[in-house]
Amino acid sequence: QVQLVESGGGLVQAGGSLRLSCAASGRTFSSYAMGWFRQAPGKERDVVAAISWNGGHTYYADSVKGRFTISRDNAKNTVYLQMNSLKPEDTAVYYCAAKAYYSGNRYFTEAGTYDLWGQGTQVTVSS
Repeated sequence: QVQLVESGGGLVQAGGSLRLSCAASGRTFSSYAMGWFRQAPGKERDVVAAISWNGGHTYYADSVKGRFTISRDNAKNTVYLQMNSLKPEDTAVYYCAAKAYYSGNRYFTEAGTYDLWGQGTQVTVSS
């Protein structure tokens, strides 16, 4: 069983950058497709970015395209979310998620399809 722990959140001014990390325990990390989601107060949990097991396929929400980059290092059991040009509307709790997937190389964008979730890390962007 993989367990996920996010880190790297914090308070940043608009236009600044943060890098979120999601460290996974367990020996089967490379068998998991990964995703980053975010949830602002009173709103649903939405996908931000997703990545296939080997990093060959990635997805970005329109709102973050060109500003955020998802990547993974299977040797370190870690997935990253580099966030640049941050805006106040990026303020939310950010969660990483993992889905065991053995049948191919793809990403997933629906929160309900993920098997495992981290505890979340707060990102606050001030104007």
